[in-house]
Amino acid sequence: MPTEIASPHDIFPHIRIVMGMVIGLGVTRLLSGFARIVQHPGQYKLYPVHLAWVGSVLLMLVHFWWWEFGLYAIENWTFGKYLFIIFYAITLFLLCALLFPDSMLDYTSYEDYFYSRRAWFFGLLGATYLLDVIDTLLKGPEHFARFGIEYLFRTPVFVALCIEAILVSDRRFHIAFVAAALIYQISFILRLFDTIV
Repeated sequence: MPTEIASPHDIFPHIRIVMGMVIGLGVTRLLSGFARIVQHPGQYKLYPVHLAWVGSVLLMLVHFWWWEFGLYAIENWTFGKYLFIIFYAITLFLLCALLFPDSMLDYTSYEDYFYSRRAWFFGLLGATYLLDVIDTLLKGPEHFARFGIEYLFRTPVFVALCIEAILVSDRRFHIAFVAAALIYQISFILRLFDTIV
């Protein structure tokens, strides 16, 4: 009895479902954290830099779901590729969990929490930029070439900024970093990812 082998276009929706579950958990974490702030605005003092990173990571998750449609072009799926995509999604979820912990009892404010956990947050954020390079290469050389020299410059710059953010607690640096990251992120999406092709 002949066995039918699924085509790559049949496999991708299967993988996308698992990926979507992990990304959905991240979005839920961020939205629940924001809802908690709305419900109990006086419980912990808010910090604009923390809130800006919440917005940036939420945009990153929404964008991740959008740009991963490019995986549809992969002809040969392996367990390693599947594991990598899930690992990338888990890394994004962990960013969300670091922005809104289960409990704030050990901290006096979101500012206090953010700076005490910045090594974890920026370590994972830097890792996502490196994982993105592998993800882009998985989609093929044409996809990688689409971003040009800007992409090759962007990645090491953002990784270096994440390393600096781990080492430096200067509030001015962190304000400048999140502002620049958000502006660039929005620009990058509008210029290179406005359509899903």
